[in-house]
Amino acid sequence: MPVLPGAEPFRHEGGEVGVLLCHGFTGSPQSLRPWAEYLAERGLTVALPLLPGHGTRWEDMQATGWQDWYAEVDRELRSLRERCSSVFVLGLSMGGALTLRLAAKHGDAISGIVVVNPANKVHGLSAHALPVLRHLVPTTKGLTSDIAKEGSFEVGYDKVPLHAAHSLRNFLRLVDGELPQVTQPMLLLHSPQDHVVPPADSARVLSRVSSTDVTEILLEQSYHVATLDHDADRIFEESFTFVSRLAPGAGKEAGAGQTSRQEGTATGG
Repeated sequence: MPVLPGAEPFRHEGGEVGVLLCHGFTGSPQSLRPWAEYLAERGLTVALPLLPGHGTRWEDMQATGWQDWYAEVDRELRSLRERCSSVFVLGLSMGGALTLRLAAKHGDAISGIVVVNPANKVHGLSAHALPVLRHLVPTTKGLTSDIAKEGSFEVGYDKVPLHAAHSLRNFLRLVDGELPQVTQPMLLLHSPQDHVVPPADSARVLSRVSSTDVTEILLEQSYHVATLDHDADRIFEESFTFVSRLAPGAGKEAGAGQTSRQEGTATGG
């Protein structure tokens, strides 16, 4: 199945400091592409994978679950660890939850994490009905393009496959239980006006992680997909400053390496 235009994975071979970026549920690498390119331009080695079942059509996502999405970012992290002396993980929404689980599981192998509007829970009364509802109704309305900036849009699905949503709910509950295992330095940026993930999710993450080096930044001008919104530049700059503080060699190889714009199909699981 062809990948949607703009949803291709992105990789850049830079210096000794690597970053893994994790996109959100029903979204695609397009939502993080400007962030990835910003970091690549500053000499970092960058991996931005396309999660299984994403970036093609919603039907492909019905056959996937959190184990598939997590396995993909786990593989990318291990690959970066083989090539880089320091690795950071960055994520938006469900990508933030994937980031937090990687941090809980990999410990000192990750030098720091950056999460933007991290998801912690599937909200709403319908969430409790998902175990049954997913067998009766295939989809509900989509979540993409919650963006304040006029003319900006997110490449993703206009429907949410309910089997996948049920898996996401189980995953977020799992991650919530693992948050005390997160000890790395953390930069958390969140939007007070978010129509997908409420600020309560960020507050929950902040209250449960064991990290002592924590920075919280409010994105006052943006909605959920803040990486494509008015505060995007601030996210990019703050994250690079964060990485540079923890890995002083970051960016010294600026301009080195080649960018790989990969195209392919997402894999089911």
